[in-house]
Amino acid sequence: MKLICSKSNLQKGVNIVSKAVPSKTTMSILECILIDASANEIKLTANDMELGIETKIEGDILQKGIIAIDAKVFSEIVRKLPDNDVTIESDSNYQISITCEKAHFHISGKSGEDFSYLPYIEKTDFICLSQYTLKEVIRQTIFSIADNDNNKLMTGELFEVHDNEFKVVSLDGHRISIRKIELKDSYSDKKVVVPGKSLQEISKILSGETEDEVHIFFTSNHIVFEFDTTTVVSRLIEGEYFKINQMLSSDYETKFVINKKELLSCIDRATLLVKEGDKKPIIFTITDGNMEIRINSQLGSMKEEIDIEKEGKDIMIGFNPRFLIDALRVIDDENVTVYMVNPKAPCFIRDEEQKFIYLILPVNFNSAVG
Repeated sequence: MKLICSKSNLQKGVNIVSKAVPSKTTMSILECILIDASANEIKLTANDMELGIETKIEGDILQKGIIAIDAKVFSEIVRKLPDNDVTIESDSNYQISITCEKAHFHISGKSGEDFSYLPYIEKTDFICLSQYTLKEVIRQTIFSIADNDNNKLMTGELFEVHDNEFKVVSLDGHRISIRKIELKDSYSDKKVVVPGKSLQEISKILSGETEDEVHIFFTSNHIVFEFDTTTVVSRLIEGEYFKINQMLSSDYETKFVINKKELLSCIDRATLLVKEGDKKPIIFTITDGNMEIRINSQLGSMKEEIDIEKEGKDIMIGFNPRFLIDALRVIDDENVTVYMVNPKAPCFIRDEEQKFIYLILPVNFNSAVG
């Protein structure tokens, strides 16, 4: 095999596929990036058996071939090469030479035939949306997936399609995040759970442009994302997702509207007095036209008042401040509406059309009152 391509094209391709290279594996071939120039295009592929990424790069193929190359070594070499054309050549013994200007590297590769290719997917059932929308929806929900494997379903996000509505749900046992998007077209119903790790990696390589589209294909075991010159295949998480609708309620005893930026800044200030790992709650005391926010910790105490527009009963309720910060950071609205029932029931932050819903469980704060 022999090919020539620009350093920038090569580096961009390597950066994209590297996201599917496993950090730990017993199969050394999975630590490689596959360079496939056996047809009339140059494809780079990485696959950790859960997530696979393939991308095409521009370049000239002088001699067709295929080779697997250690991802870590290859990406470091490419990153540090001069900004010029790169020549990659391999022989029948899987020896690879990489040349750029006066830099010449010689490293050992592996047979491309041993590489685990991406599974073949029948691309019939799909939806289409902008890369910007998908990137935003992931950003606005991914923070509330569980970060341990105690319940596998909680480590993923529910993707649900009904007619022209695309709904994404995540939860970790303490909170739920829901985003609903209106699609341009109507599609058949779909319901799958996508690993959070896959979505985090996809989010990093989406352009985020409104004009750029992404096609999402669904099968019983896999989901495929196609955008630009890149294809991402992820295994799905098996199992029946939680019955979210049973946890959602439109009932409330207290409702208030508050400036989002003010509330976020206030909670942010309060957390200055909370040490890492300390589970001190933030306490809201809500009365007519006013909300007092306070926190007591070993470092000290803080109290602040914010103007609100309130309907319903007065209430005193405690929360994990980080959960509130995570939700408020991803809401773009100037004002937010918060719904509460009692100090032990979930609180809801949602807009009128319910395009976003953030449910947060309160915490017991008796010990913190003082």
